[in-house]
Amino acid sequence: MTSLELREINKNYGAYHALRGIDLSVAQGEFIVMVGPSGCGKSTLLKSIAGLEAISSGQILINGRDVSRQEPGERGIAMVFQSYALYPHMTVAENMGFGLRMAKRPKAEIDAAVARAAKILRITDQLEKRPKQLSGGQRQRVAIGRAITRSPEVFLFDEPLSNLDAALRTQMRVELSSLHAELGATMVYVTHDQVEAMTMASRIVVLNQGIIEQVGSPLELYRNPDNLFVAGFLGAPRMNFLGVTLDDVSGRSVTVSAPGLAPLTVELAQPTTLAKGTGLTLGVRPEAISVVAEGSGDGAVHGEVRLVEHLGRETILYVDAGNLRTIASESGTGNITAQLSYVAPFAAGQKVALKLDASELYLFSPDGGRTISARKTILDR
Repeated sequence: MTSLELREINKNYGAYHALRGIDLSVAQGEFIVMVGPSGCGKSTLLKSIAGLEAISSGQILINGRDVSRQEPGERGIAMVFQSYALYPHMTVAENMGFGLRMAKRPKAEIDAAVARAAKILRITDQLEKRPKQLSGGQRQRVAIGRAITRSPEVFLFDEPLSNLDAALRTQMRVELSSLHAELGATMVYVTHDQVEAMTMASRIVVLNQGIIEQVGSPLELYRNPDNLFVAGFLGAPRMNFLGVTLDDVSGRSVTVSAPGLAPLTVELAQPTTLAKGTGLTLGVRPEAISVVAEGSGDGAVHGEVRLVEHLGRETILYVDAGNLRTIASESGTGNITAQLSYVAPFAAGQKVALKLDASELYLFSPDGGRTISARKTILDR
């Protein structure tokens, strides 16, 4: 059953086209996370669903009802904001029951709804406190509890964890995922944090310049990005992009190379009509790069370590590969990131040879950066 449906949503601010023909169907009980760079339209889209922004054209349907022109209070949604938006003079219980009081619901119903939400969120012992007596995490629980008491058809979250410290964000991610499982509710969540997206979402919606680039499960988008933008946006450290030249074509296999890069064979999703000599972009994730002994013959790239990050269970190397042309790096040349799943005793200035996992290479077309390499399923790994 479709809980939320967006049909050809457009939003204009004068000459600026913030949302461009957005189509999206959300099933009952899904946890949808919308991500993208600043200004991509994700918050505008969420506010449009909530009714806080009027759309220029299109339709918004909630459980089959067209709510495109309805007021926010009539849409059957509840929204949780980044700023908590709690009334400082009210107790926790009064804040959580405020929406029901405005709807003139009976006191017994309000008390029961507040008690249920407080039990779910484990804040029963905080009900008589004021917001100023609570921690940031507790305040966010109260804001979520206020949404739960209304029993909405769709929950909307606008970067609700941005004001919390790193440890508390991790805890709240777990709690929100557990809350979603317990309520079985439809949730639409906006964040700039891809870790939140990867760990919480049923499906991720990647937006860019007012359009949807790709929709899919976290692992599907990570393993099988549709284009160069999605490949570069998801993943930390981000994917390495190398400028390469098409050297040879044999059926679905192509050989590419570049100055400073040994020839590599990449499998394509389908036979190509691209001519030899065509410039392409080769992508490889940092975890698909290993360090091999100099002179072993396995090294596709040779360079010098510029910086080492020791993160306990893993090591991240930033390598200057000389005249190898990298795309969208700080200097435009030479910088490759390798993520090693062990404690590695490397130091700045050390010479290294890097091997790229041939089964984990991505190839992007010169026209729009579409992924043209063979798309492996998650189970192929």
